[in-house]
Amino acid sequence: MVRIGIVGVGFMGRIHFLAARRLTGGKVTAVCSRDPAKRAGDWTNTRGNFGPEPGRVDLTGVKAYADFADLLADPDVDLVDICTVTDQHAALAVRALEAGKHVLVEKAIALTPADADAMVSAAKAAGRLLMVAHVLPFFPEFRYAAEAVRGGRHGRVLAAHFRRVIARPDWSADMGDAAKTGGPAVDLHIHDTHFIGLVCGVPKEVFAVGTVEKDAVTHLTTSYLYGPGGPAVTCSSGALTMPGRPFAHGFEIFLEQATLVYDSGGVPLTLLTADGKASHPELPGGGDPLSAFADELQAAADGVASGTEPDLLSGRLARDALVLCHRECESVRAGKPVAVA
Repeated sequence: MVRIGIVGVGFMGRIHFLAARRLTGGKVTAVCSRDPAKRAGDWTNTRGNFGPEPGRVDLTGVKAYADFADLLADPDVDLVDICTVTDQHAALAVRALEAGKHVLVEKAIALTPADADAMVSAAKAAGRLLMVAHVLPFFPEFRYAAEAVRGGRHGRVLAAHFRRVIARPDWSADMGDAAKTGGPAVDLHIHDTHFIGLVCGVPKEVFAVGTVEKDAVTHLTTSYLYGPGGPAVTCSSGALTMPGRPFAHGFEIFLEQATLVYDSGGVPLTLLTADGKASHPELPGGGDPLSAFADELQAAADGVASGTEPDLLSGRLARDALVLCHRECESVRAGKPVAVA
């Protein structure tokens, strides 16, 4: 049984707690919060932009710590699940790794590539897993696409376009604070750079145009430059849409023998094939918003149990995704292509 300690009881901490109830071979044994009400099970103040309504939770059998050091000292915690704001990720993860714990940390891995590198190095030195909770590849449409591309089911990727747009995240003061999250070009867009790295690889250069507010990039459109023979990949992502459409994402992936199309705004996952047919692959999950998070946490628990890093939760892949975001922001400000390495 993999025993999990959740650090940070906000919106994402609550989602992880609820999703962990579905685990096989894993369970939450501890939570850590500075808020005494949350330690007592009052989680009504953890509203987010999806999922079940917040309320009280039953913490029977779950230890509730105010001090992170006390959770790290608990022998009944194998995996520390860090769900705090991004600017706290690096320091907490390194402490947990040095204490001999495995770590799952919410995306983004960190605010800066230097912090991400320190986390990867700390995991290697400690001989522990550093996993980063990029949930997008666990959503049914994206999981299908990733498996199709990586398995070579329809040939190689020739071109692709990804899209992710949200209204301004006014449901959380922390999420709206670029100094804590990196702003939309990191906190939001890193979903895309992670998925692009997973299915297309890391490009040689990026060229991005976008909008900047208070020194934070709020929207961008990027071309990922792989060099001769590489795929033609672009992405548009940002937080400028009006509240009437609070969230939308999707993709068009052009493979040698098929095209995959998905738009959360009304186009279900569609497989277009050379024979002129269009089909809708059967997907698991049934629209349950917790299903992808349960699968993500199951992968983390299985990784700890086996001692093998799940590739979808790779710390190195998450680090590369963060670097892409930063290089794209540099390109927006410089008005020219920027090398990724």
